[in-house]
Amino acid sequence: MSKPTIVLVHGAWADASSWNAVASALQGQGFTVLAPTNLLRGPAGDAAYISSFLAQRTSGPVVLAGHSYGGFVITNAATGGGDVRALVYVDAFIPDEGETTFGILGDSGSALAVPDPTTVLDLAGYPGGPEGDVEAFLKPETVHTAFAQDLPEADRWLIAAGQRPITLSANTAPSVTAVWKTLPSWAVIGLEDRVIPPDTQRSMAERAGAKITDVSASHVSMVSQPQAAIDAILAAAAHVE
Repeated sequence: MSKPTIVLVHGAWADASSWNAVASALQGQGFTVLAPTNLLRGPAGDAAYISSFLAQRTSGPVVLAGHSYGGFVITNAATGGGDVRALVYVDAFIPDEGETTFGILGDSGSALAVPDPTTVLDLAGYPGGPEGDVEAFLKPETVHTAFAQDLPEADRWLIAAGQRPITLSANTAPSVTAVWKTLPSWAVIGLEDRVIPPDTQRSMAERAGAKITDVSASHVSMVSQPQAAIDAILAAAAHVE
């Protein structure tokens, strides 16, 4: 049986290159790997885009993986296009219907769940957005201390420079579906994650019945310790095959 296609969906403050180490390793094992752009504008539109991408750019079974907010997107995109057979969540949100990212982080102890978000984020307006909406960028200090604290300093500065912002409205919009209720899932939990704390990730992963792997890494474990994500995706692919 042919190998499933692996589709990797990045999260906020990142782009497809955040998956480079994972993608390269999977390509080396003969997998077709695709890493589409996540628009970071809101779950409904972002999921519709990924669903459209899956419908047009894949054929045959798909393993769909998401990092961080990308987990929110794959949860809402998996049944909209393509033949998605398994989900992999890496340091990711695994929302239920009606949940929002801000709601999930509210009492979690996340470095981003603070009374004044401007202490950790830089906010800027953008053309064409809903009235009052803004884009959120991580302050460089937040990148260094809470987002990618286990990467070399030079790499942290590159993340700060090239980050793709997410809208605040994306974080207050609810999940429409919870496709993990019908698809098998795997979860990689970064034990040093300060964006989505490990206990929060674990409660979502256990609720989803996901097969869980822990890794001693920050919120960007697929960059700093990519083998954990690679192994989870390979396990999902083996299940599909």
